[in-house]
Amino acid sequence: MKALPIEPAAADPQIGRRLRALRERRRVTISQLAEATGVSKGFLSRLERDLTSPSVATLISLCQVLGVSPGQILDAPDVTVIGWDDAPSVNLGGEGIAERLVTPRGRRDLQIIRAEIAPHGRGEPELYTVDCAVEAVHVVTGRLELHTAGGVHALGPADTVTFAGDEPHTWANPGDQTTVVLWTLAGGT
Repeated sequence: MKALPIEPAAADPQIGRRLRALRERRRVTISQLAEATGVSKGFLSRLERDLTSPSVATLISLCQVLGVSPGQILDAPDVTVIGWDDAPSVNLGGEGIAERLVTPRGRRDLQIIRAEIAPHGRGEPELYTVDCAVEAVHVVTGRLELHTAGGVHALGPADTVTFAGDEPHTWANPGDQTTVVLWTLAGGT
């Protein structure tokens, strides 16, 4: 009796890539991972290129060494696309500004707001802080002045400023054209 020529099912192409990305983020070499898990370097190389798949025991061992749960490797990462028409308007204060949240509403760890600031639009008159660990402002077009306790920071197209979320600040568009910025808030609670 002949066996059916069944090709082995391809491994989830993301497993190997995810393991490799995780290993590299942890700054672990293939040799170090092979030694810590008892798996050959050749097998790990093939695994990371999605040419083979690990047994459950091997996957658990790899995850233990890399400090993650197997679920983090097996689960597909959440990918959310926010279309411009679906981006909700937000109002963080100020005059002459239209803002839209372009990241998912429920995310507090990372929020990106696209803002269009009318000529001579400005933030609150008093310096304020935002509930996040880090803020960054990237000027897409136009000019922006970021006012902090340390002074005024003049930004032009393609400039980015990064500062602690607890840094008191406000802003202004000093120009005669609309300024477009991406305001990024990271590490919110």
